[in-house]
Amino acid sequence: MNIASPHLAALEDLGYTESEARFLYLAATYSGYFTARQFLAYTRAHWGKRTTNFWSKIERLRHARTERFPKSGAIHHLFSRRLYHTIEKERLRNRRVHELDFIKRRIAMLDFVITNQEYEYLETEAQKVSYFCDKLGINERFLPARLYLGQKTTRSSVRYFVDGCPMFLGSAPPVVTFTYVHEGPARFAEFIHHLENYLSLFRQLSEFRMLYVSRTDAHFARAREIFDSLVKIPLESDIAEDLLRYFRVRKMWEEKQYTLVTDVELIFRNEARSRFQGATFEGLYRNWKNGQVSAASIEERFRRNELRRTIGFGTYQLSPIEILRRDPADLGAEGKTCALQARDRGVLHQGKFGSSSEPGKYKTRRKRKSPWEKCKIGRERLPFFGFRRPKSFGESLPPFGTTRRAHFSTVTRISDETQITSGETQCQSLKKHQK
Repeated sequence: MNIASPHLAALEDLGYTESEARFLYLAATYSGYFTARQFLAYTRAHWGKRTTNFWSKIERLRHARTERFPKSGAIHHLFSRRLYHTIEKERLRNRRVHELDFIKRRIAMLDFVITNQEYEYLETEAQKVSYFCDKLGINERFLPARLYLGQKTTRSSVRYFVDGCPMFLGSAPPVVTFTYVHEGPARFAEFIHHLENYLSLFRQLSEFRMLYVSRTDAHFARAREIFDSLVKIPLESDIAEDLLRYFRVRKMWEEKQYTLVTDVELIFRNEARSRFQGATFEGLYRNWKNGQVSAASIEERFRRNELRRTIGFGTYQLSPIEILRRDPADLGAEGKTCALQARDRGVLHQGKFGSSSEPGKYKTRRKRKSPWEKCKIGRERLPFFGFRRPKSFGESLPPFGTTRRAHFSTVTRISDETQITSGETQCQSLKKHQK
């Protein structure tokens, strides 16, 4: 990998060292995002004053910001327009804000480039268009493109190779190698869509190679099967053979012989249906199905493929991500912590909010009001608590359906004592009732 010396000199003029400038160039060109793990692996550095100074410069110059995710940890985003203008890549969309899935894939791309620096990469869109159009003489209409419409104006622009996957030239002979970087759950629909976008360009090349990059080897067999059915077999075979194969698969599908149609043949049928469309192929299929046209006549009608292609497919497994933890013994010269996050001094890869093991370091938050508590406005219904047993101040109530007569006390006046008779109870010496 050859980085232009003017670009490195421009980054060094901003205050970075040579190794830091090289790393920022790679991160801005191929990803736009990076982690502390990647910086330490590229510069072969350890936690210390050097890493602290590097992050301080990035923060001071406002070239990057830190984004923290619950399961992905701290990720640094190079967003400064001035930084991209310094390396003459201001048209890259890496400096814009993206979703987490896009960020993870970009980080995987940077891992691949850092691990494989011996290749000659086609870095930008202009370099890729110049290689295929100027050097190989391929028309621009065969390149994978996307149309972008202006938000405030009616102007539109056509961009090529917007996927951003690394593309490099192999050594002796210089064969172009395309890559597809897979990150996350198995989504082969995206890989199929990627191959379909490049299929028109693949037809114009006599030799190329596809490299499937992933952190796990569980998807390699399936990826090879898809590539062979969509790209390798159709391009290396004759058009007559593909047409007859399409007719046979289509006939089985129309006759509802689903058990005879495999997944590979079904994918081939969907791709060939868009390839062999039109009144000519439809009429040829009806005549072949009715027995009016033989397979030999179809082979004679369509000449054999004169362009012999050499197509290769390979896989590459990235190293799994290891979450870095700070070592308490790794302290800087001034006794400061050596994490790159200088703002909150939290543990790296800890989540969205940093935390500390020291009690009382952060203030206790005010107890939040429950969101489920209703706001009383004076129109609420009375709470219904169901049937409740009434409170009893004496003996319990009689059973339901029974009657009990009330007893009243009878007071008779006696000369010296007052006798109160209530049922069978008699009380004496109650002189306070005397008159």
